[in-house]
Amino acid sequence: MKLIPVPAFADNYLWVLHDGKRALVVDPGDATPVLAFLKANALELESILVTHHHADHTGGVDELRDTTGARVYGPATEKIPSPYEHLKEGDKVTAMGLEFNVIDVPGHTAGHIAYYTPEVNGRPLLFCGDTLFSGGCGRLFEGTPAQMLASLDKLTALPPNTGVCCTHEYTLGNLRFALAVEPGNTELVAYNAECVKLRDAGQPTLPTSIEQELKINPFLRTRQAPVKTAALHFDASAHDDISVFAAIRQWKNQFK
Repeated sequence: MKLIPVPAFADNYLWVLHDGKRALVVDPGDATPVLAFLKANALELESILVTHHHADHTGGVDELRDTTGARVYGPATEKIPSPYEHLKEGDKVTAMGLEFNVIDVPGHTAGHIAYYTPEVNGRPLLFCGDTLFSGGCGRLFEGTPAQMLASLDKLTALPPNTGVCCTHEYTLGNLRFALAVEPGNTELVAYNAECVKLRDAGQPTLPTSIEQELKINPFLRTRQAPVKTAALHFDASAHDDISVFAAIRQWKNQFK
């Protein structure tokens, strides 16, 4: 299996997983680069996995379905280009011979879902949409801090070596904020240096892993003492898990 982040727009990745003949694509906001990739590699699109309703994740669904006949899967409670198979937590999707478990991860949007499969090329794989980014998490457009924290807790309970396929190249900006929160985190400093080298070379920083993110991502570290202390400096009322997370998220929203 080959896992390819196909660039789109300013910073989206449309993830393609293929075996040399068949392919699936995740969150195709634009059909054009996907169709070009399929043609260049002589691939047949079998499945389209959608995590949430935002246009930069769904804009290419109709054209890809109509052009290729691919089957579309998406969250049951969001408006996804129809027809598609409605999914919720506990459902399973079989695509490319792989079984994906559906996880409800509200926060960025109310009905956001993620797709997890336990083994691709020797490691688990997660397509998490805009819930988790390397060094960050999605903005809370429709959900609450409590919902997003619970969603992230679900993802961090996955095996540490899980490959995390985020859908935006936000890493360097996220790490700049993370360093403001935890300037003494040596793992974070080293990871930032690695990611700067990758971007300077024109390479993606993704996929990341659950293990990596637990070491450097402030939104997964809100129960750690340095992050809690930083949150208190931003918002003196931050006192429990949810209010600390909410403070860090609000700080990130205002960070420049």
